[in-house]
Amino acid sequence: MTGVERRIQWAMHAGFFLLLAASASRFVVRHGLDGGTAVRLALAGALAVLYAAGMVWWDALGRRRPVWLAAVTACWLALALSAPSFGWCAIPLFFVALRLLPPRAALALVAVLTAAFVAGQVRLSDRFDPSLVLVPVAAAGTTATIFLALQRIVDDLVRTRDELAAAQRAAGVLAERQRLSREIHDTLAQGLTSMGMLLQAADREWDHDPGTARAHVRRAADTATANLAEARRFVRALAPPDLAAGSLPDALRALADRENAAFRVDGVEYPLAPAAQETLLRVAQSAVANAREHAAAPHVVITLSYLDDAVSLDVADDGVGFDPARADPRPGRGYGLRGMRERVAGAGGDLAVESAPGEGTVVAATIPRSLP
Repeated sequence: MTGVERRIQWAMHAGFFLLLAASASRFVVRHGLDGGTAVRLALAGALAVLYAAGMVWWDALGRRRPVWLAAVTACWLALALSAPSFGWCAIPLFFVALRLLPPRAALALVAVLTAAFVAGQVRLSDRFDPSLVLVPVAAAGTTATIFLALQRIVDDLVRTRDELAAAQRAAGVLAERQRLSREIHDTLAQGLTSMGMLLQAADREWDHDPGTARAHVRRAADTATANLAEARRFVRALAPPDLAAGSLPDALRALADRENAAFRVDGVEYPLAPAAQETLLRVAQSAVANAREHAAAPHVVITLSYLDDAVSLDVADDGVGFDPARADPRPGRGYGLRGMRERVAGAGGDLAVESAPGEGTVVAATIPRSLP
């Protein structure tokens, strides 16, 4: 039960007791304190105790609340038929019935309460007045119609809220899965691919050039160490180790050293938001891995440019190239360019790819300058 629903419920309960007290005082004023008055007041007290018991044990009653409402209604009918002054207590009972019962049962009970109220008012009047019937019937009908309509609206809103929350949870799960997939692709998968290529090269060179082979093995070991650090960062949701140890140029320079690529910086370095730095580093890692694994590029150049209003990262290679019109030069093999585009778009930037078969590839990512 929401806070608003609880306040409405307590307002109904308070209204019942106020009307019960007003009806009792009116009855005493009109009839005095004779024996008949004492009996009616005792019955009113029993009704108050019965109603209060339902309030106190409301949650404990659970599915037995309609039974409690039936007992309250029976007690009120006995009181209202013998003392019509108590008929006004039917109004809060309308709301309790409409709240607890199914629509048809609630409307039936509202009709019974209205009929008893009308009968009591007719008894109190010295002559018949059609308004004594029409006004209570109109009030009860209007109240029931508005309440049920509002209840349907509330139910629809609650259902829509639940559906929206479920959709948001599903979207959040999907987004997190996509993020994790990109992280794995751009870190662990790329590192494992690089290690595999280095070990294959070492195996080819082992017999006739052991020195070069051992160099490949050492580079593979360094890559394994870096991958282990990435895996630990992955578990702890920390910044990439290269960024945690220094700035973006330092991280890209370390990447270039590991991958035997060239690196240069244009412009004057300025602070960047951590998300922008991580995005550019991941794009560089993915682009360099693509150049080594798929383009067979002998040379790769990483260029980081600090512009006035943006930061640009270019990764150029002289490999075999491909047709950029294709969504990804490696269909069915992970994220590649699509993952890079998603990363850069998530940081508010743009990714451009220039390539042609046999003419190498340039991947350019541009992210607007943002404060850290």
